[in-house]
Amino acid sequence: MGKDAVQASGPAREVFEHADSVLGFKLSTLCFDGPAERLNATDISQPAIFATSVAIWRAMEAEGIADELDPQAMAGLSLGEYTALHLAGWIGFDDCLKLVAERGRLMQAASEASPGGMVSILGLGEADTAGLCREAAEGEVLGAANFNCPGQIVISGSKAACSRAVGLAEKYGAKAVPLTVAGAFHSTLMEPAARGLKTALLQADIRPGRIGVVSNVSADYHADPDSARRLLQEQVTKPVRWQASIEHLIGDGFDRFAEVGPGRVLTGLMRKINRAATTLNFSNAASLKRVPA
Repeated sequence: MGKDAVQASGPAREVFEHADSVLGFKLSTLCFDGPAERLNATDISQPAIFATSVAIWRAMEAEGIADELDPQAMAGLSLGEYTALHLAGWIGFDDCLKLVAERGRLMQAASEASPGGMVSILGLGEADTAGLCREAAEGEVLGAANFNCPGQIVISGSKAACSRAVGLAEKYGAKAVPLTVAGAFHSTLMEPAARGLKTALLQADIRPGRIGVVSNVSADYHADPDSARRLLQEQVTKPVRWQASIEHLIGDGFDRFAEVGPGRVLTGLMRKINRAATTLNFSNAASLKRVPA
């Protein structure tokens, strides 16, 4: 993760060198060389994705691409909201990296304490998905975790409830795809993580940024540092309203979006939310080129 960007860009390499110093261990080595099972653990994957995303952006700045894009608003899905807040000037790199690392550690601990899972439900709307969750829950935790795009809602909860939801999906006319995740993220099973994160958020230096950032929880712009802290805490246990967030931005007149960071998930979701919008993807060294006209 991020290795080719570092090989192609000095500023990208400096991000990882500084991240290693802040965290006190070689995050860069885990990103570049694995082992995969350690990199994929929540406590490592979260700071790894954050550092990689920032490194790619710094490389884009060095190439003049960031200036060409001239972003006027930002958003990020789940962990990506922290990247957006950092790049928009709300949280400095050191504080944001520490927050992300603590968030990952707390979510990993909550996952181990209350084993859970997540399932992508394809082909249902919000009301039918809620009905599926009510039937499958049988008194256990199960509910919507990500409203990603039309026809794709991720549910989250106890392992048994997730398994029952997979079995019931066909009855509801849906396809269910279990996700490979460490726990029931964005569900009430993450409440211990949310409580722990509150302390870290209160200690972090968060200031109004130069660019507006849309919250996952409210699907509206963060208003001030105090509400940002509250919404970031709530984000751990509440659904990510990604489709509504993008639709809010489109309603404000935005018609060109750039995904920055490892992978192309958001690019794919954008095509399902609004195919008329232009979406650019910057995920590796090969993408560090001039912005298409």
